[in-house]
This record gives sequence, structure tokens and C-alpha cells, in this order.
Amino acid sequence: MATNTGGSPAPLGRLLLIDRDHQSIEHLQQILCAQFGPAAEIARASGAKAGADALRRERFDLVLADLDSLDDLGREEAMARLVKLADGALVIGLSNGGSVSATLLAMRSGAHDCVGKPVDGARLVARIGELAQRHGKAIAVHPEPPPAATHLAGLVGGSGAMQAVFEQIVRIASSSAPVFITGESGTGKDACARALHRVGPRANRAWLAVNCAASDRESLERELFGRGADCPGAAERADGGTLFLDEVGELDPALQGKLLHLLQSGSIGGEGEPDRAALDVRVICATKEPPLQLMAARRLREELFYRLHVLPIHLPPLRQRPSDVLPLARHFLHGFAREAGKHFSGFSAEAIAVLGGSEWPGNVRQLENLMRRIAVMANGGEVSAAMLLAAGAEPGDSSPGTGRTAERRASVQPMWQQEQRIIEEAIASFGGNVSLAAAALEISPSTIYRKRQGWAEMDVAS
Repeated sequence: MATNTGGSPAPLGRLLLIDRDHQSIEHLQQILCAQFGPAAEIARASGAKAGADALRRERFDLVLADLDSLDDLGREEAMARLVKLADGALVIGLSNGGSVSATLLAMRSGAHDCVGKPVDGARLVARIGELAQRHGKAIAVHPEPPPAATHLAGLVGGSGAMQAVFEQIVRIASSSAPVFITGESGTGKDACARALHRVGPRANRAWLAVNCAASDRESLERELFGRGADCPGAAERADGGTLFLDEVGELDPALQGKLLHLLQSGSIGGEGEPDRAALDVRVICATKEPPLQLMAARRLREELFYRLHVLPIHLPPLRQRPSDVLPLARHFLHGFAREAGKHFSGFSAEAIAVLGGSEWPGNVRQLENLMRRIAVMANGGEVSAAMLLAAGAEPGDSSPGTGRTAERRASVQPMWQQEQRIIEEAIASFGGNVSLAAAALEISPSTIYRKRQGWAEMDVAS
């Protein structure tokens, strides 16, 4: 790895590109040479075996591995071997079309991320920069200013991760197929659903949102499906427009059956009930819990999931896109200040450091609420660190041995111990059923068996 003795990120030194497609590897080399300059040394390998040999011979700062090119050793096993041999380098998988299954394979094997092909140069470079910052790698990815905040129908984000979300929204907005949005609480799933509606051809038609976790079964059934032609529910009132179902996994099983009927037939009805008029409704749903975990716990019907999970969108947590924090803070502060009739000139350097140092467990919603408090409590002018702290911001001091950070570091377990705890707790929660635990964790049962064998060998060795 490149070393850094001066406090700022070191330039990228050695890169390894693993891809059997000659045109693809030439394209990657052009992107990386344009970003990191002629000082970057780029090695090439055509498959997993050649890549492993290169990693045994020398150390690299970054490894980009095309998953389809790892078949000579088996993709998942090969990626795991490459990660181990990389010795701390950033490892990013590449997959045609950026499929969910390929991404899960890469992440299960220990890769830091997986990027879709054909590779977009700007997005790849931005992603390398974000991963380097998150994982403490000494890689400089700032020859040009960071991208300005980008707005899309109420969404804000200049990071590579959010640019990918914006592209998805624009690409699928014109479709009538169901959309399944996932992401932690507070990441903006409602805003994403509204953006899909506003960008698409239904923008001037009805928008109905139902929180499936907010009511009891009878109230929710009445709200969603109504009581006959004289008392239409949200599904009928959304005819021609969009129906957004937040926390769809909280739906009662009987209501899931009626929703499945709506998706299959385009009409409202149920067992023993006559169908009402055919409807043209685009359904968008969201959940903060992993869908596979919901299915494994029998809280979400499998056939309903596959009817809903046609066009998936995942919203990353704010901690994984730190470059979006300041643009979002400016956006929220400007809006709340306008409501309050106040003017704020921006954020001081110390305030920016506080914002950048927070882990944002409440994601975008937490940042939005903080800016709302600033707009109410302060009189205007430049937002200082003291104003942020008075409004409830976390100090975010990352210097060694200070306050909460020192406590967190003292309690941090090695990664393998955290992984063992998570896996064993999942198995226990499903009564020892490894297959259900694996589905909930979105890994393969063979991965659990392999890791358990490794832990047992460690115990014997100790």
C-alpha cells in the first residue's frame, strides 16, 4: 500500500486489473491513467490464477476484478482468495450490468464493493475515493474539485452512490412496473418514491402514500382497499397514478393476499369477493429491513415479494456517502431558513468538521432535523460549530484517546469476532436452522459452514 507520512492522502501507486476482455481492460486503464497520472503503475491479469500470482509477487493499492474472468478458479472462492492475498488493498469487483447477485457474491467474498459494467469513469473514480476515505486507505482521489450537489425532484446528492440512484430513477420512471426501495430508516425512501412519481408520466396524476406500520389491520384494510364503490380506498383513488406502500413487510398476511391480487389482476378483490373495476396503478413499496430476512421470518409472502421486486432501488446510508453531508445540510438549512424568514451565509470550517465527523445513525432524517433546529434556534449568519453542538449535533472528534471516540475504539472487536457473533445470533434466532439464517443474512449456507469450520480450527489452535 502507498504510505502517507504527511497527513494528506498519498497518490495511488500500484493497481491490478483482472479482466480477460482486452477492450474492457484497455478502457479501465485509460480511466485510471487519466485519474492518477503516469505515476500509477498498472499490472494486468487475464484471470483469477494470474491475478493471485501477481498478488503473491508484489503489493497493490487497488485491485479491480471482473467476476466473469474469475471462472478459472470459481468466482466466489477466487474472489475470497484474491481478497486474502490483497493484504489490505482496496478490492472492487466488476460485473456486467451490476446485478444484485454479483454484488452479493463479491461482498460475501470480502470485496469492498462491486461496480457495474460498462464502467462509468467518473462514478468509478468517485467510488474509489469514498471507499478509500471510509476504510482509511491512503489514496488521493481529488485532482479535480468534488462534484457539485445534484438535485432530482427533491432528492439531493453529488456522491457516486446517489448519482447511480438518480440514473436508476430516470431510467425506470416511465415504466409502470412495481419498484421496491430498500434502505435504513431515514435514508429518504419516501423522497425517492416521490421523485419516481414526479419524474415519470404520472406526475400530474394521483399520489397516495400509505404507511403499513401505522394502523391496525382493520383500519389499514379500510385505508388501503376501502369498503366498496361508495367508500374507495387509496388503491382505487390512485387509479392512473402512484400508490406508495411504506414498510410493506408490516402488512397483515390477509392484506398481502389482497395486494397480490391487485398486482396480478389489476383489480381489488379477495377470496370470496367480486372484483371491482380494473385499475391502472403503479405500486412503489419500501422497507427498512432486508426483504430476504422478512421472507425468512414469514413476514413477507414470497410470491408477493417477487411481484413487487421488479425494479429494485437501494438507498445507501449517509455514513457511506460522506460527500453528500454538506450539500444536504445546505439544502435543508436554506429551506428552513426561508420558512423562518432568516438568512444563513453558510458553515464555518469548524462547523463543517463537526458535520463531517458525525456517524449520522439517523441518516438524512437526522441531518434534516438538525438543520431545522438551527433555523429555529439561531438568528442567522454563519453557522458555527457551537451552534451545531447547541442544536444537538454530535462532536464527532476523531482524534485518538478523546471522549466517545476512545470509548468506541476500546470496545471494538476484531472483524471475525463481530462476524461470528452476528452469524451465531442469526442461527439462534431461527432455532438453529442454518438455511433460514443464511437467507436472512443474504449469504449462502455453505459460507456459514465454511466460517464455522474456520472458527473451530482457531479454537483448537488456541
